[in-house]
Amino acid sequence: MKRAGDAADGPAGGPAEGLIDVHGHIVLEGSMGRAGACGPEIGRHPDGSPWFRVGNYQLDGVTYRGSLFIEVAKRLAAMDAANIRVQALSPNPLTYLHFIDAPAAVDFCRAHNDSLAEVVAAHPDRFVGLGALPMQDIEAACAELRRIVGDLGLLAGYVGTDFGTPLDAPATDVLYETCTELDVPLFLHPTQSGIDGPLLDERLRRWDLDLVLEYSFEEALAAATLIFGGVLRRHPGLDICLSHGGGSLALVLSKLRKLAERRPASPEWLRPAGVFDRQLSRLWFDCHVTGEREFAFVAATVGTDRLVYGTNFGGWDKGSGPDVTDLVPILNANAARLLRLDARAPHLLS
Repeated sequence: MKRAGDAADGPAGGPAEGLIDVHGHIVLEGSMGRAGACGPEIGRHPDGSPWFRVGNYQLDGVTYRGSLFIEVAKRLAAMDAANIRVQALSPNPLTYLHFIDAPAAVDFCRAHNDSLAEVVAAHPDRFVGLGALPMQDIEAACAELRRIVGDLGLLAGYVGTDFGTPLDAPATDVLYETCTELDVPLFLHPTQSGIDGPLLDERLRRWDLDLVLEYSFEEALAAATLIFGGVLRRHPGLDICLSHGGGSLALVLSKLRKLAERRPASPEWLRPAGVFDRQLSRLWFDCHVTGEREFAFVAATVGTDRLVYGTNFGGWDKGSGPDVTDLVPILNANAARLLRLDARAPHLLS
């Protein structure tokens, strides 16, 4: 059986068979050095190996220049080989910069999003854009969301799970209201702590465990906060998509349900049977879950009604993912619904 990520028999990436991938990070030359002392900056060690610096954090061994992360032609060729017809381009998680000074964050996000819009405009049949937002200043984030949707034609905001303000804080409601008003989704994706803000736990830096364990914790915590904090209840028209199948959420879902129904700390409105699951059903998840058994577990636990295809395209954890062949029509229809392609990019549906 042909896997969903295999090349198509017909023209690669053709409209009939190609996938819509919502999880494709991009590194943009136009954003380099636009965050002041925090960079970002690309260079090479004396031995020729690459490094990427953001603030005091340095990522070694990942090639950006000359790779599909920056070179659009290489990305398109790789997309064709993977049978990806359309990809949603989003910020590199290392460059959320949610803890730097707000004016610098605003400048960086504007430069990033302008460059992103140029890539999308050059290949409107292959890319859509998800823009960076300066979340340390919620009003500025709302203004940038309005700009990228109204002026640049991007389809959503894309932010980290931790930006110093809890996801359910009253201050964030204005962002959710803006998303609802503009009728755009919001994407949440974690990054390593300690880049430009506080370090969560130094033990997670050993062996790069933060790339798995911190990410999966942050995603589950974000989902729980959105549910228990009443965000989805207060904003019934809001669509939020979490990366990596919600991280460790599926594993602890039954306990969270019991906690919602039984523990005195749980909000009273969340305690009746079925309410927790109705709130959970409001969340979207991308299916970048490595491993057949893990993916089957996540799909069975959170369902496929709001599951969309995602790859972390070209990332360190690339490789043959789970076989989603039988789910392609559902995943593509879900992505089209989440991204509002019928209204904002109908040419991608033909």
